[in-house]
Amino acid sequence: MCDDLTERDNQAHLYRTLSRRDFNKLAAGVAMMATLPNAAGAIDVVSQQVDVVTPDGVADCFFVHPTTGKHPGVIIWPDIRGLRPAFEAMAKRLAESGYAVLCVNQFYRSTKAPFVKPGEQFSDPEVRARIIPFYQELNATTNVYDARAFATFLDSQNSVDASRKIGTMGYCMGGPIVMRTAAAIPDRIGAAASFHGGGLVTDKEDSPHLLIPKMQAKLLIAIAENDDEREPFAKYTLEEAFKKHSIDAEIEVYADALHGWCPPDSAVYNEVQAEKAWSRLLALFDKALV
Repeated sequence: MCDDLTERDNQAHLYRTLSRRDFNKLAAGVAMMATLPNAAGAIDVVSQQVDVVTPDGVADCFFVHPTTGKHPGVIIWPDIRGLRPAFEAMAKRLAESGYAVLCVNQFYRSTKAPFVKPGEQFSDPEVRARIIPFYQELNATTNVYDARAFATFLDSQNSVDASRKIGTMGYCMGGPIVMRTAAAIPDRIGAAASFHGGGLVTDKEDSPHLLIPKMQAKLLIAIAENDDEREPFAKYTLEEAFKKHSIDAEIEVYADALHGWCPPDSAVYNEVQAEKAWSRLLALFDKALV
């Protein structure tokens, strides 16, 4: 979950592990994006900015796919800092492994992407104050509207093999949206992955875990260590629900990985654990998007 407590955890960890000079650079908003490893056997891809029509307007998105052939479609839901170069790089890397990838601006109702500058982190109060109103415009209903529109867009593209299932992956706030996507269009979503997703299990009537009976996808739930420390029972609730409804799900707490460890422009990016999570994602998609 991306909130003040999580950010304090992350900042405390950084202060312990970085030099004072590097910590001050991060605090000043000059964090640099790490270079992602090349995809094994990377194939040529082409990318473009696209507009996707939804019931609530037009979403500006990033679409990247192999230059030839038809491929399984994938929807990426970014973290709370939204669609930006780091996520475009992740989408491109996935496309190089043979997928047609739509990385979305989930905040299109409020703003065009990108809306954070290079180096800006959610730990900055000014950045949080700018982003939170965008987040508050969204809810379970808008998530479902958008999921259906994005899946429809993918199925209409010449580069997408609509006879194969769609994959979806989400980070931070994208985790709950991934689960809602899998439940909203179970006949199309074959694989769903949540990375340091917040709020997968809540006490509210619209808690994502209550949607598990509607899902048909295989799932990957990759949990940050500090998120697990704050909600140690969430993983057991998920495990029990997946088992009860015969859903194939891999649930793991990633040691030494803090909330936000996957995007390469995160202040707590952990390359070793991010690569492990990426390898599990590829294994999931290879198995489920048939």
